[in-house]
Amino acid sequence: MARAKNKQAGAARGGREAVVEAVDGGLAELIPDRDRPRAWTLLVDGAPQSHVDLDDPGHLEFEYQRRIGHVIDLAVDKGRPVHAVHLGGGAFTLARYIAATRPRSTQQVVERDEALVQLVRRELPLDPGIRIRVRTGDAREGLAKLPDGWADLLIADVFSGARTPAHLTSTEFLAEVRRVVKPGGCYVANLADGPPLAHLRGQIATAAAVFPELALVADPAVLRGKRFGNAVLVASDRVLPVAELTRRAAGDPHPARVEHGKALSDFTGGAGAVSDSRAVASPAPPPSVFR
Repeated sequence: MARAKNKQAGAARGGREAVVEAVDGGLAELIPDRDRPRAWTLLVDGAPQSHVDLDDPGHLEFEYQRRIGHVIDLAVDKGRPVHAVHLGGGAFTLARYIAATRPRSTQQVVERDEALVQLVRRELPLDPGIRIRVRTGDAREGLAKLPDGWADLLIADVFSGARTPAHLTSTEFLAEVRRVVKPGGCYVANLADGPPLAHLRGQIATAAAVFPELALVADPAVLRGKRFGNAVLVASDRVLPVAELTRRAAGDPHPARVEHGKALSDFTGGAGAVSDSRAVASPAPPPSVFR
């Protein structure tokens, strides 16, 4: 792993200059948040990956992470410890959030980029008292090692070069997800797409082939195909708390819409489920997205 370009103290020790370091997936940057004294944004090759506030891990800055946070809050009784799996680690923002809002939770993170894991552990260390195990490796291979019915929550937020790898978009992958998620548990995925939304529609159809209950949370402009952006897919074998999720998403600083039931089926527009043999990576975002 390359050495950090700057020589200041580490982020967690009070350094407030950017930390720039080569990692396996490109060039990682930790940028200080000027409004929060111990908060940082992680970028990889210029693409925002995570925002972490070490003083307040219950704070979620990114829109899509706030939406996933609502699902985490509603999926299980308030404050109850959970077993959670995170495919894709970034700066462990959502794992930190669960640890802060659901003490004594047991979590496993699978992150492919070992150099990134080392950077985050060094500069933004996890509280040693929380139960988060980080494994380096491929997300699907890591998933295959987990026991049946282990997870209350399984969160997929995996991007390589700002694209979700093809092998994490198929019915075979989601069958493994469902195997690991316990009855009544939830699968949550961060998806990214832009017009004509073919990838997003295909991912909804793929999830519908594996899970009986779905909801989608996204900016209305993204759902109308007006711009590239994130959408949060929620899947389960039980009825989802759609009404409360809708209320919370609408009340965010950047309001989102929740689609489910017939409206979500109509949005899918006849797209078919994606198998391993047909899977492709999610589309690359246009350069203007990160400007």
